[in-house]
Amino acid sequence: MDATDPPEVTGFFELHRPGDPFVLPNAWDVGSARALVAEGFPAVGTTSLGVAAARGLPDATRAAHDAVLAVTGELLAAGLGVPLTVDLEDGFSDDPGAVADLVVGLGVAGVNLEDATDGALIDPDRHAHRIAAVKQRAPGVFVNARTDVFWVGDHDPGEAIARLRRYVDAGADGVFVPGALDEATIESLTAAVGAPLNVLASPAIPRTRLAELGVARISTGSLLYRSALGQAVAAARAVRDGAPLPAAPSYAEVQRLATGSG
Repeated sequence: MDATDPPEVTGFFELHRPGDPFVLPNAWDVGSARALVAEGFPAVGTTSLGVAAARGLPDATRAAHDAVLAVTGELLAAGLGVPLTVDLEDGFSDDPGAVADLVVGLGVAGVNLEDATDGALIDPDRHAHRIAAVKQRAPGVFVNARTDVFWVGDHDPGEAIARLRRYVDAGADGVFVPGALDEATIESLTAAVGAPLNVLASPAIPRTRLAELGVARISTGSLLYRSALGQAVAAARAVRDGAPLPAAPSYAEVQRLATGSG
């Protein structure tokens, strides 16, 4: 990390403590990000599904490239005051140099890079080359290397471990394994990989238990965006059906979040 990096960037690495996981909420615009910062979360990530879906685009197909860059710029301009890590899908390119150029130009604390494109796993060496290129050009950016073995693959823990080890050897600072993981799988991953493990929030395994299993980071992924959609529909339904309205922030509160005032 460069000594000139702002504190919110240099402090992001230190948040990753195996056995004491921090919760990383995933935003899709300035308002949602500022609301999460106001709640006291120490960092904010983006959700590729939320960013894509809000613009009518499919996720994980590279279609949201421009949308991701636009949202990233807006979040940085908003001056959140906490580290920002961005979900870059697969880096939007097969060319390691192009992915490195993209990351260098973002100016964020961290990025997620996944090893699947358009719903299919890619060769792990190809993904490792992207990771290595990014770390060579942007050593101060926390690279969270994601494997989708439990997302679109065959759910083989051995394959997941082999892929993650390859990515750590290439320079990844942490690893991310989304999917419905059981406790035994999580424990095997933390023991075998040798890098901070990131998992998705799960109703089946609370944060206290994930801490005992050695997890370092818990992401909400698309959960917050999907919950917001559900609440919006529930509010509209309540108005239509004459039911009690769900709680919501006031107009003034949202204005303050949107403008960063007050």
